[in-house]
Amino acid sequence: MFLHPTIPIPQQTDGFLFKALLTQLTATIGNTVPVIYPVISFLLLYTQAITFNKLANDEKLMQRPNYLTAMAYLLITSLFKEWNILSAPLIVNTLLIWVWANMSSMYNTKNAKSTLFNIGIAIGVATFFYFPSIAFSILIIAGLTVTRPFKLAEWLLALLGIIAPYYFLLAYVFLTDKWKGYNFPGFSIGLPKFYESSWALAAIIIVLAATLIGLFYIQQNFRRQLVQTRKSWNLVFLYFLVAVFIPFINATHTFQYWILCAVPLSAFVGSAFLYPQKKWFPLLLHWLMVAFVVAFSYFVK
Repeated sequence: MFLHPTIPIPQQTDGFLFKALLTQLTATIGNTVPVIYPVISFLLLYTQAITFNKLANDEKLMQRPNYLTAMAYLLITSLFKEWNILSAPLIVNTLLIWVWANMSSMYNTKNAKSTLFNIGIAIGVATFFYFPSIAFSILIIAGLTVTRPFKLAEWLLALLGIIAPYYFLLAYVFLTDKWKGYNFPGFSIGLPKFYESSWALAAIIIVLAATLIGLFYIQQNFRRQLVQTRKSWNLVFLYFLVAVFIPFINATHTFQYWILCAVPLSAFVGSAFLYPQKKWFPLLLHWLMVAFVVAFSYFVK
């Protein structure tokens, strides 16, 4: 990714903030120093891995604190070259990790109105980078159902939080008379494209197999965990389901959009590294994934 940097191309469903970011980078150093794009991508991936790992440890998703979730995230995102390119979904992952953390912490919060409003704002801002991420509003609704008793005021505050960024955007567009220059990103329903390369399909199979193994061990330990931890895991599952749904509502289809699944997948694969009694299995899985990363990076075109 550093030796042969890829200059990102904005897609139809990308929001105006991401397009503005690319325009600004291109106008300054993006053309003369294209390595700036993979540097930003790497910093985002690394900080996301460390942040989500810390949050997973704080929520006690696993039996003991570890760095396996972060390692799994970096391994998974390294398996596919599209996930190492600066993209709108990659930026949105940072916001969604913060949203998941705040949703998980609401279980013991008596007055969560301000938190819900901030979560709604985060989802609204995420759509300015990548519009189909509006589907993560489902995560707020489901999260409220899982973590808190029904209170209409809280639901309305979350909705107002999502609407608030659009209120200020429309106010700006109206006051500056830029109605004609603003294009609504939109979305469309369709079947996403998958890899046709046998190597890439093999990597997908490895990730899916590790995920299923991780889910098996999570289920084995689920009833022994605290109520708070079980609710956090339920939010991870909901996060994954919404992320899988996102690529089906894109006007354009690239494998970049599947990176939204990487965050919850890292928690599942991290469990596959931690729980097996026979330690040769996680070692084999780890080095197999490393081998595929090296093959994709240097040998497979």
